[in-house]
Amino acid sequence: MWRRKLARESWLKVLLETAEPGCEIGMEACGGAHYWARRLQAHGFKVRLIAPQFVKPYVKSNKNDANDAEAICEAMSRPHMRFVSAKTVEQQDIQAVHRIRAELTKQRTAKANQIRGLVAEYGLVAPQKLVHLRRALPCWLEDAENGLSERFRRLLNGLWGDLRTLDERMAELDREITVIAQSDPVAKRLQQLRGVGPIIATALVAAVGKGEQFANGRQMSAAFGLTPRQHSSGGNERLLGISTRGDAYLRVLLIHGARSVIRTSKDKDDRLSQWVTRLAARSHANVAVVAMANKTTRMAWAMLRNGTVYQPALPTR
Repeated sequence: MWRRKLARESWLKVLLETAEPGCEIGMEACGGAHYWARRLQAHGFKVRLIAPQFVKPYVKSNKNDANDAEAICEAMSRPHMRFVSAKTVEQQDIQAVHRIRAELTKQRTAKANQIRGLVAEYGLVAPQKLVHLRRALPCWLEDAENGLSERFRRLLNGLWGDLRTLDERMAELDREITVIAQSDPVAKRLQQLRGVGPIIATALVAAVGKGEQFANGRQMSAAFGLTPRQHSSGGNERLLGISTRGDAYLRVLLIHGARSVIRTSKDKDDRLSQWVTRLAARSHANVAVVAMANKTTRMAWAMLRNGTVYQPALPTR
């Protein structure tokens, strides 16, 4: 009905002059989409954000702006389309902390591997884990008999300084996350769950908010890739391993939290601990871990959606 190519500086003004107040606007959930969604909502529009993987099947022929816009319109018309809820500024702030921390973690791992690779050329090897490398570095620098040249000692000292700087930045962000987890009431409630600490609680708040975009806990678990893939046909259902779709960062955090729950459940007698202990005894360790992460996600959805606290008597019903 209306097609027009607009520049970034003028499109909102033209839209306000053309579109009817309160109409529904569909957008692809890409960079900047949450910002524009908040701007449009402030003007009374109803905004629907669609994940890119749900828009792609409707793109005809080659990719260009016009075909993308047409695909978004087509996706918007589907009766069972899934939408992404627009994030608040607070959610984006928390998510930014997690994104920066995750990138610093990669950089620190890369820096540690670079140090190990370089010193190995001089016959120096530290045990696994970062803590052993931190202890070995000053010893290598102070040992005058280990065969390191003066030039390489200067280089190694600089690498050690880089590693310490990354550690300090990580500690700073961990403190920031702790402050958020203590001040946000939703994050405080989520930490009542077993295996959920400040990092997981704040990551859940940043990613899903109140969980209103999911009809039930299984949908949220599926969004994190913790539910089985299907390869079914002709009424024969065939379930495979977990889908590993969606938010990989949250999935990793939840699985690590589930490992800690299983490790400590043997010494506890509550219903959840008994359930996961029996499951771990008869299943593969990784199966039990994913099942625990799945259950934690479903309980988190119930707490987010209903505004309730953790009830130990309910998890195994």
